[in-house]
Amino acid sequence: CLHHDPLHRSRRHFCSPTLYHPLYTMMKIATIAALIGSASAFAPAQTGKASTALNAEMSKSVPFLLNPSKTDGLIGSVGFDPINWSDNFDIKWLQESEIKHGRVAMLATAGFMAQQFVSFPMFADIHVDDSNLAPAAVGISGMMQIVFFAGAEEWRTNKGQITMETMFADSDRVPGDFGFDPLNKLKGKSEAEINDMKLKEIKNGRLAMLAIGGMIHHNFIFGEALF
Repeated sequence: CLHHDPLHRSRRHFCSPTLYHPLYTMMKIATIAALIGSASAFAPAQTGKASTALNAEMSKSVPFLLNPSKTDGLIGSVGFDPINWSDNFDIKWLQESEIKHGRVAMLATAGFMAQQFVSFPMFADIHVDDSNLAPAAVGISGMMQIVFFAGAEEWRTNKGQITMETMFADSDRVPGDFGFDPLNKLKGKSEAEINDMKLKEIKNGRLAMLAIGGMIHHNFIFGEALF
């Protein structure tokens, strides 16, 4: 900034940069910030949380996430709990939820495929090849029957204790074990053999949950029957 003195035309005065030049002020701020940053480099490091994270066991299935310790030792556990549900819900309730959903999915997968080719006599006149259309074809009354009987069975097997807080009030209750073994598949088996069969059920249930989801979306996206 230049200022001409009318009395001394040959003399020119410079404005003070401290008061009138915003760039100078910005340079000072940047310098102070740099000094603070340099000083912080010599401050003692906070190593508590970092060392805890480094020493923690990582998940086998998701190596960049911490291992969900509450799932250790459970049949079928591979350390997969990216949403940390095991830290926020009853682990037994979560186990039974997975087992039940897997069992329903296995039935649903078989039924989804069979419905395209097989119809009960009472429903022969409303048969549809696209299984996604079956609920609409049966109507609300048929669907409500399924909901009612499923709810009644849930109430019966849990003796009325169907909430997360009460379902496992009995500490001896094993998730998913309702004493249903009509073919005596578990009779005379060792604990290791029983656990192996439980693992097979869980793995098949997980696969079925993925399968039924894929089947439903196939019919929905392409607008045609599965086969």
